[in-house]
Amino acid sequence: MNTPWNTSEKNVSGRNSPDALSHKSVEYNPALGNDKNPASLSPLLANLFPPGVIGAELRIAGDPSLLFPDEAQYLGRAVPKRIQEFAGGRLCARRALAEFGFTDTPSRMNRDRRPQWPAPVIGSITHTTGICGAVVAERRQFRAIGLDMEIVGRVTPEIWPTICTPEETVWLAALPEPEQTRCAALIFSAKESFYKCQYNVTRQWLEFDDVMLDLPCSDAGSGCFALRPRRGIMLLEHDTMPLTGRFEFHGSLVVTGMVLEAR
Repeated sequence: MNTPWNTSEKNVSGRNSPDALSHKSVEYNPALGNDKNPASLSPLLANLFPPGVIGAELRIAGDPSLLFPDEAQYLGRAVPKRIQEFAGGRLCARRALAEFGFTDTPSRMNRDRRPQWPAPVIGSITHTTGICGAVVAERRQFRAIGLDMEIVGRVTPEIWPTICTPEETVWLAALPEPEQTRCAALIFSAKESFYKCQYNVTRQWLEFDDVMLDLPCSDAGSGCFALRPRRGIMLLEHDTMPLTGRFEFHGSLVVTGMVLEAR
């Protein structure tokens, strides 16, 4: 479970020029350099976004031995679970970046621990139990992007007051129990995607109750969601509200995504 103040996205500095970018023309070579990358392209993630966004996923533990030295330096004294998540996210980012011609490129961190993407692209990374994912797109097409995943059932009623507005809590409490668990996970994940996306534009840290989800049909398996601010957040200076994203339930997983198009 990610938090809005700990966005897990990937940052890479690359050698390629913007003119070299083309995910249609790059043939991925998993044997390139020291990269025997088990991450694969993900239609599940890409389908949350407009054309031009590439998604990659990994459904096994990330292998830290596959990290580049410039990536492994950030592991420090992290516990094994965090090391595997970090490695899995980096491998997903590497696989998606390869579609834009960025191969054999380490994913470094900014001071705020956000990923440092190559200048011509933007991206977002997420992880939860059993899966890591990343999405990448060209900066000339999109200004910002946010991706999140959550396991249905982990957002329990005890933590609803932490992540929900009073209106959202009342709505959840009125639902049948199976729908409560799905919708609570959706609220959490949708806000995470929004926080990651808006941070790329504003660099503003937000709380969970700073925005409210326009509550969707509680039994929908996929569709759109919209978020409205409850106070004067900085994104209002750049975009009109509400902002919309997409979600999809996939077994016990909910995946959400949001993107801001370039101007």
